[in-house]
Amino acid sequence: MSEIDLQIPSAFDPFAEANAEDSGAGSKEYVHIRIQQRNGRKSLTTVQGLKKEFSYNKILKDLKKEFCCNGTVVQDPELGQVIQLQGDQRKNVSTFLVQAGIVKKERIKIHGF
Repeated sequence: MSEIDLQIPSAFDPFAEANAEDSGAGSKEYVHIRIQQRNGRKSLTTVQGLKKEFSYNKILKDLKKEFCCNGTVVQDPELGQVIQLQGDQRKNVSTFLVQAGIVKKERIKIHGF
């Protein structure tokens, strides 16, 4: 008699790929530009995911000067440094980052409304 080669199917984990991406923080290296609603018509634009080698304060200074708005750099325990700007500056920030050569257009994700 010949031996039968049995293949036992392994357990399929549908979230294995998603968990693998999340485990390597910044593996895709996307820059996320989000809007957060404050009170009334007021809003904040947040920029996160920039490389650590960039000077966040210099980028913030140029953004503030370019768009005539106030802003700050916030240290978050999970996300690292996050740039916050007053108002809805999502499209302005994305075009600024591309034109300045800081990030390629494919690496920017704009979230919100």
